[in-house]
Amino acid sequence: MPLSNIRVLDLSRLLPGPYATMVLADFGAEVIKIEDPFLGDYARDFEPKVAGQGVMFHSLNRNKTSVTLNLKDEADKNTFLEMVKEADVVVESFRPGVMDRLGLGYETLKQHNEKLIYCAITGYGQTGPYRDKPGHDLNYIGYAGLLQLMGTSDQPPIVPATQIADIGGGAQPAIIGILLALFHRERTGEGQFVDISMFDNVLPWLQALLPGYLNAGIVPERGEQMLDGGTAYYNVYETKDGRYLAVGAVEAKFWKVFCETIGRKDFIARQLEPKESQREMKREIQAIIKKKTLEEWTEIFEPLDACVSPILTFPEVVENPQVKARNMIETIEDEEIGAIKHIGIPIKLSKTPGKIRTLAPNRQK
Repeated sequence: MPLSNIRVLDLSRLLPGPYATMVLADFGAEVIKIEDPFLGDYARDFEPKVAGQGVMFHSLNRNKTSVTLNLKDEADKNTFLEMVKEADVVVESFRPGVMDRLGLGYETLKQHNEKLIYCAITGYGQTGPYRDKPGHDLNYIGYAGLLQLMGTSDQPPIVPATQIADIGGGAQPAIIGILLALFHRERTGEGQFVDISMFDNVLPWLQALLPGYLNAGIVPERGEQMLDGGTAYYNVYETKDGRYLAVGAVEAKFWKVFCETIGRKDFIARQLEPKESQREMKREIQAIIKKKTLEEWTEIFEPLDACVSPILTFPEVVENPQVKARNMIETIEDEEIGAIKHIGIPIKLSKTPGKIRTLAPNRQK
């Protein structure tokens, strides 16, 4: 496997760090989860549970092993330092300065292993006036200006259903940073510090909007943009049975097919009209979509190139033929605890694919 010679010491908890090390483990890295002997990873206790541990913990910590160390204890601290000598990567998600106060910061660890790659995932990074602030996903996307743009113009900003900053701003940039550092080390023999700020890494999610303000002074309004529901051709419409249809007919050719299919050819030439016209078209399209059920609309649009699709529930997602074909839900059998279902591996490598080899570990005293 591509990372089979890489050893990772994972001091992180909850979502961003464990997700990052999960991906490394899926592709062969030996990930040793180091947990506090008193609390451990809080996600172990999250509901719902299977086999006595939170299902999110099972999902994020597959392919890993676990040990417990009290890093405030001198003997355990020395044990950790010995482990660092044989490690390639350390991942932690404490606030800046915590590891330094424990006597285990990067400057100390690199004295024991000059090739070590040390990745710190924090809310605001190691520098700046916010470095010591507490925060969660909602705070990071709020500071980044993303939360302000989520929702419709007549309602307050909406809380997203998933953790954008944790995964997209923390875990995934950490994976990229670690792999880049490993590539650099392969060429030079040098380790380095990887500073991942979840706040920093949310800002690039605004590529379609923030450059417009930076270079043209355009301040976007919530629910009035091309790709946030402000247009008739990129929107969500309710069906007769209270379900929803996603319309992503951005290109003119898709919009043309959509308009012809719903019997409104007169809308074709109006695709790029101003927002008042967009609102009118949205109202009229909604009235049309409301006349048929989701299943009926799905059957109508299925054979057409229109970028129109049903909005699925979890039970429907799991049974979706595309999800099955891509093996995106995997069932792992264990002799002791039975079967546990996992989200599959989305990065498909033709020569060295990832694999779920083992279930999440129990805490090892």
